[in-house]
Amino acid sequence: MSSRAKGLAMVVTGAALWGLSGTAAQILFQEKHVTAEWLVAVRMVLAGFVLVVLSAWKGIEPFAIWKERKSRWQLILFGLVGMLGVQYTYFASIATGNAATATLLQYLAPVYLVLYSLVKEKQKPTIKISFAVFLALAGTFLLMTNGTTNQFTVSLVSVVWGVLSGVALAFYTLASAKLLKTWQTTLVVGWGMVIGGTAMCWLVPSLVPTNIVFGVDTWLLITFVVLFGTLIAFLLFVESIRHLSPTESSLLSSVEPLSAVLASIAFLHVSFGVFQAIGAACILWTVFLLSQPSKKRMYRNIEGV
Repeated sequence: MSSRAKGLAMVVTGAALWGLSGTAAQILFQEKHVTAEWLVAVRMVLAGFVLVVLSAWKGIEPFAIWKERKSRWQLILFGLVGMLGVQYTYFASIATGNAATATLLQYLAPVYLVLYSLVKEKQKPTIKISFAVFLALAGTFLLMTNGTTNQFTVSLVSVVWGVLSGVALAFYTLASAKLLKTWQTTLVVGWGMVIGGTAMCWLVPSLVPTNIVFGVDTWLLITFVVLFGTLIAFLLFVESIRHLSPTESSLLSSVEPLSAVLASIAFLHVSFGVFQAIGAACILWTVFLLSQPSKKRMYRNIEGV
């Protein structure tokens, strides 16, 4: 298998696992009475700890990042606002709505990054950017309404959490960019997850809740979310960049919302109307437009979480 083929296989598999983990989480929320807070805490602490240990195994000093004052405070901010913000808002959107819509709304992050760059650089939007923003707004509207204003097809609370998830992902991207100039990706993300997960543990009434319907299927779903949907998916994406350009990896990671939509329809029988499908296509088109290279890059490519 060629290097490029390996990269393609890795990024597509990783993105698909991310999307499927959202559907697995929805099953846990709806059928097993798992709360978003508990799942986020468990997911982040376990996956983060493994990433830090993996960094140490690769010969990276795991506590070196804590010895530099500037990096230490950047890491804490990244873990609490960026990493925890992305994880919790995403799962809260799923818990109050569905995985398909939550994942698509999170993919509006490039729009927020571009708008932030325009304000920061005091530039006017180009025709392409203006069109991308229009597509994003139209896609969100169609996802919410399925083409009619009589009633929402997705709860407003879920949409708000989904939009916040996209904003948090944009912040995550900006905050991690500073750290990744100095430190290894696995170390930064690993500690970010440990910090965010530990903070979430303080908000969970009990780490062994009695209301959760524990069984073999419950543990399998939790294992899938933590191991395959978080740890393996992330490692596959990072490794794919060795074989592909960051732009190609970001574009192909759009498989995530597609896998979330298909899995939600197949396993949860979530209805997805024609206009909602058009809305999903608009959002994916937005990602494609804003991921295209230009003479002056205005934002960094987004990596998965």
